[in-house]
Amino acid sequence: MVPITIFQVLLIISIVIYLSLNMIYLIRLYPVKEKLVTYPYISVCIPARNEERDIKKCVESLLNQDYPNFEIIVVDDNSSDDTAKIVCSMLEEYSNLIFIAGAKLEPGWVGKSYALHQAYKKSRGQFFLFTDADLIYQPHAFKTAMQKMISSDIDLLTLMPAAIFGSFWERVVQPVIFGFIATLTNFKKVNSSGNKSAMGFGAFLLFKKESYQKIGGHQSVANEVLEDIMIAKKAKLNGLSVLVADGKSLFSIRMYHSMKEIWIGWRKNIFLAMGNSIFRAFYYMFMVLCFLLTPYIIVVYNLWVGIGLEWVCLSLFGLTLSLIVGICLCRELNLERKNVFLFPLGAIVMVGIILNSMVQTFLLGRTEWRGRTYNK
Repeated sequence: MVPITIFQVLLIISIVIYLSLNMIYLIRLYPVKEKLVTYPYISVCIPARNEERDIKKCVESLLNQDYPNFEIIVVDDNSSDDTAKIVCSMLEEYSNLIFIAGAKLEPGWVGKSYALHQAYKKSRGQFFLFTDADLIYQPHAFKTAMQKMISSDIDLLTLMPAAIFGSFWERVVQPVIFGFIATLTNFKKVNSSGNKSAMGFGAFLLFKKESYQKIGGHQSVANEVLEDIMIAKKAKLNGLSVLVADGKSLFSIRMYHSMKEIWIGWRKNIFLAMGNSIFRAFYYMFMVLCFLLTPYIIVVYNLWVGIGLEWVCLSLFGLTLSLIVGICLCRELNLERKNVFLFPLGAIVMVGIILNSMVQTFLLGRTEWRGRTYNK
């Protein structure tokens, strides 16, 4: 057990060092309240498929922006609920709100990309903001994002939102997956023009019009389930400047409300995000479990067998480092510190989702989302 204890601690130390260095390069946006020199016209494009729970609050938060020149284009992607009815009920009150009854999904397209492509064809903006239907925006969001776009001369700005957690399972699983995604995002590389690494967050993709058109828009990622990451890669490969940043002060999201939603939601793309690589998937599962779960097991085992005080202390040191990182994650996500003790369970659930995603994507050759099945 001594070699395992040493390996465990060294692994945790290496992860802590990587995370600490990575966070140095995380750019954070803070609210801009002063007037801008110019206010370019923004077309906000929202794909909405069965979003009756969130669509009204989302659209209202967008319409109440402290920004003078913008339009909101909502594409109803063949919803079977009251999404279209809710948006249409708001049209008379807001002249800059546009509703599109989405066309039937064409072969070769994934639903979200097709809906956004339809929104683009109706847009008039100098800038395009592609966003989701379950977000809540702060009034200063557009002004802050546009100030960054103009001052830094960026072609694509993609932002990570603040997370809202409601149910028990959201607090168990979502922080672990969010932390995992942040860990995989090497902020120095993705924000370097000389590096091909890229990351895009579908919650917020703000493009210059000419830059979006240069890469062929969403038509260039028509059949990609991970359209946000792939369109960011297209931008990088075409020599465009891409900035990935923390936008928690600008907008927030409650992605899923139950274990079922969490499982199905992440199952559709988590294995795809690992490049459909079984080796990579098992490597990441191993790392997550070794960082969040096995430190507890090794401490308990060392105490149980009486391996020696020095080895118990070493294993406790590894567990302490893991807990410190977990507490930092709780602070980032505005969670109470005590939630750190839920993360081992979250790691187990995450591994289950990855395995299920592997079966869906690799063995069965398909992925499912919003009542549609896409063959891979």
